[in-house]
Amino acid sequence: MASSEEKRIEDELSYPILVAERVRSAVEVAESFKFECSEVWKQVDRLLQMIRTLVRFAATASPAQTLYERPIRRVASETAKNLERALTVVRKCKRRSILRRVFTIVSAADFRKVFNYLDASVGDMKWLLSIFDADGGIVLSLPPIASNDPILSWVWSFIASIQMGQLNDRIEAANELASLAQDNDRNKKIIVEEGGVPPLLKLFKEGTSPVGQIAAASALCHLANDLERVRVIVNELGVPLVVQVLGDSPMRVQTLAANLVARMAKHDPVAQEDFARENAIRPLVTLLSFDTFVDELGKQSIHSIVQINKELGKRSSGRSSNRSLADSYSNLYFSMEGSSRGGNHRKERENEDPAVKLQLKISCAEALWMLARGSVSNSRKITETKGMLCLAKIVEKEQGELQCNCLMTIMEITAAAESNADLRRAAFKTNSPAAKAVVEQLLRIIKEVDSPALQIPAIKSIGSLARTFPARETRVIEPLVTQLSNRNMDVAEEATSALCKFASPDNFLYAEHSKAIIEFNGVPALMRLLRSNEVTLSLHGITLLCYLALHAGNSESLEQARVLTALEGADRTVLPQHIRELVSRAIVHLNLYHAGMNSQRMSYFP
Repeated sequence: MASSEEKRIEDELSYPILVAERVRSAVEVAESFKFECSEVWKQVDRLLQMIRTLVRFAATASPAQTLYERPIRRVASETAKNLERALTVVRKCKRRSILRRVFTIVSAADFRKVFNYLDASVGDMKWLLSIFDADGGIVLSLPPIASNDPILSWVWSFIASIQMGQLNDRIEAANELASLAQDNDRNKKIIVEEGGVPPLLKLFKEGTSPVGQIAAASALCHLANDLERVRVIVNELGVPLVVQVLGDSPMRVQTLAANLVARMAKHDPVAQEDFARENAIRPLVTLLSFDTFVDELGKQSIHSIVQINKELGKRSSGRSSNRSLADSYSNLYFSMEGSSRGGNHRKERENEDPAVKLQLKISCAEALWMLARGSVSNSRKITETKGMLCLAKIVEKEQGELQCNCLMTIMEITAAAESNADLRRAAFKTNSPAAKAVVEQLLRIIKEVDSPALQIPAIKSIGSLARTFPARETRVIEPLVTQLSNRNMDVAEEATSALCKFASPDNFLYAEHSKAIIEFNGVPALMRLLRSNEVTLSLHGITLLCYLALHAGNSESLEQARVLTALEGADRTVLPQHIRELVSRAIVHLNLYHAGMNSQRMSYFP
């Protein structure tokens, strides 16, 4: 049997009309409480006229003005129940045998209850008709059906205005929904359950009113902080709509569209995949790249850039990296120009407030971050759109939230590359200009920026790329070793973890990297860390110390720092089984080189 939500609205309203006609028939044959029955019929007749008015309105609604049915269905259902109550009482007033009258006693109290029920339904119907009589305007009166939950009636009124009102009313209602959604999760749940998402998406899609798009996007952003609610937006085909708006809208609208991408991708892996499938990454990279390469390209024409590429193409293969860099810049430039020509907002974009441009880039960077998080395919798509060069340039030139979001995006891309050899080989080749630019900026952040919020993702990124660096690239080892002495324990821990990836047996060049760590005085710094009471630090530190002992056991630095004694002390503490086994192997290995060290006992652990 079809549910009430699947019935046509006319069918939904036909049942209370049917019950009302049955009440009429029952009143006509009533023998007792005739006055009360006639009063019941007056109320029922009033309801009947209202319901028929509602049916006519539903029948004449134009296809362009979709009827908001949710409150109609709720009120119709409640009205039908109250009419059934009235019918039950009136039928008891029919002439019956003496025996049946004894068992079907009707009292004045029964009629008082019926009158209250019918009054409530009349109030609900009056409120419902007022919404449609207001021509889509906002109605904030409280119907009896929502007397215990005023938010419900407000949500109904706002959604009805968005769906059926004039543009100004729709914008006002969308802003009101955004305000309600901002208050608490319960309001968000009510808005979604009462069908608020489709009309908001429709308003967001309409490019004739940027103000309306902004209002709708604000409400949707507040709703999209939960998997279940995001999935509703996805199921309403919100993803292609958002990508469409992102591709060609004024900057302020694009900013909110990018925010919506970030919110949805953050909370729903299905949305994350759908955005990539709808090719959201390219417009995000293009918007993020806007104005970024102006200084690099200077005032050169497109023709001059092409000529540079041709010149580079004629040179020796030893300069292929320079050619690749020029190609990368010019390809990105062509992409940006093509996107600008395809849009209708190029002049507005050029003349826009710098603060608006900055906020758009911040939002696009966050969206790319959320799309790349935990996704190898999305990370690959970002690298294929030349997004790496753009991210590196912004990390170099910008500060604050934009720089941080770009750095977090790089961190997610490098994490994906760590887990996927194909992506690692494709995006982080040693001769790749984009990879070089990214690494340069990561190392600069680690060495020069005194901010754990930036240093930690930069260090994580270098650690994720540990298997991509050749043995001669010792310049990436030194700053990590230096950070072992950082006063911020989180930074020191991340540096320890990153160095473990260089010295791990999983790394083909583990022996060379281990020697480089020791050459940059990593052992003394590591021993100082091991004296701390930080359990996680100690585990990472012990692991790294074991790797160094196993891969460079004959180093004098290990002997001088009494690493054997430290590991023997660690062996007597509570350690996870895999680390305990690693410690035991390191002790055996060191004993081959430093047998005399057993006589020197100095605990390096509290």
